[in-house]
Amino acid sequence: MERFFRSLKSKWIPEVGFQSFVEAKQVVLGYIIGYYSQVRPHRHNRGLSPNEAENRYWENSKSLAKIT
Repeated sequence: MERFFRSLKSKWIPEVGFQSFVEAKQVVLGYIIGYYSQVRPHRHNRGLSPNEAENRYWENSKSLAKIT
Protein backbone atom coordinates (compact mmCIF):
# COMPACT_ATOMS: atom_id res chain seq x y z
CA MET A 1 0.00 0.00 0.00
CA GLU A 2 2.86 2.38 0.73
CA ARG A 3 4.22 1.90 -2.78
CA PHE A 4 0.74 2.40 -4.25
CA PHE A 5 0.24 5.73 -2.49
CA ARG A 6 3.78 6.88 -3.24
CA SER A 7 3.22 6.29 -6.96
CA LEU A 8 -0.19 7.93 -6.82
CA LYS A 9 1.14 11.03 -5.07
CA SER A 10 4.35 11.39 -7.07
CA LYS A 11 3.08 10.61 -10.56
CA TRP A 12 -0.64 11.37 -10.69
CA ILE A 13 -1.42 14.14 -8.20
CA PRO A 14 -0.40 17.59 -9.47
CA GLU A 15 1.75 19.68 -7.15
CA VAL A 16 -0.80 22.50 -7.21
CA GLY A 17 -3.70 20.22 -6.32
CA PHE A 18 -7.06 19.96 -8.04
CA GLN A 19 -9.70 22.52 -8.94
CA SER A 20 -12.50 20.42 -7.41
CA PHE A 21 -13.37 17.20 -5.66
CA VAL A 22 -14.90 15.89 -8.90
CA GLU A 23 -11.61 16.41 -10.76
CA ALA A 24 -9.64 14.70 -7.98
CA LYS A 25 -12.04 11.76 -7.98
CA GLN A 26 -11.74 11.35 -11.76
CA VAL A 27 -7.95 11.40 -11.69
CA VAL A 28 -7.64 8.96 -8.78
CA LEU A 29 -10.18 6.55 -10.26
CA GLY A 30 -8.44 6.80 -13.62
CA TYR A 31 -5.16 5.88 -11.94
CA ILE A 32 -6.62 2.91 -10.07
CA ILE A 33 -8.91 1.51 -12.75
CA GLY A 34 -7.18 2.64 -15.90
CA TYR A 35 -3.50 2.32 -15.11
CA TYR A 36 -2.76 0.48 -11.88
CA SER A 37 -5.12 -2.44 -12.46
CA GLN A 38 -4.97 -2.74 -16.25
CA VAL A 39 -1.54 -1.60 -17.39
CA ARG A 40 1.08 -1.45 -14.64
CA PRO A 41 3.10 -4.66 -14.41
CA HIS A 42 3.51 -6.08 -10.92
CA ARG A 43 6.53 -8.12 -9.92
CA HIS A 44 4.40 -10.28 -7.62
CA ASN A 45 2.26 -11.24 -10.64
CA ARG A 46 5.31 -12.18 -12.74
CA GLY A 47 5.16 -8.93 -14.66
CA LEU A 48 1.42 -9.04 -15.37
CA SER A 49 -1.11 -6.39 -14.48
CA PRO A 50 -3.52 -7.30 -11.66
CA ASN A 51 -6.43 -7.71 -14.10
CA GLU A 52 -4.44 -9.98 -16.41
CA ALA A 53 -3.16 -12.07 -13.49
CA GLU A 54 -6.72 -12.51 -12.21
CA ASN A 55 -8.02 -13.43 -15.67
CA ARG A 56 -5.34 -16.09 -16.07
CA TYR A 57 -6.08 -17.44 -12.61
CA TRP A 58 -9.75 -17.92 -13.44
CA GLU A 59 -8.96 -19.42 -16.87
CA ASN A 60 -6.61 -21.96 -15.27
CA SER A 61 -9.05 -22.84 -12.50
CA LYS A 62 -11.78 -23.54 -15.07
CA SER A 63 -9.52 -25.84 -17.08
CA LEU A 64 -8.51 -27.71 -13.93
CA ALA A 65 -12.14 -28.19 -12.99
CA LYS A 66 -12.89 -29.67 -16.42
CA ILE A 67 -10.04 -32.19 -16.21
CA THR A 68 -11.01 -33.69 -12.86
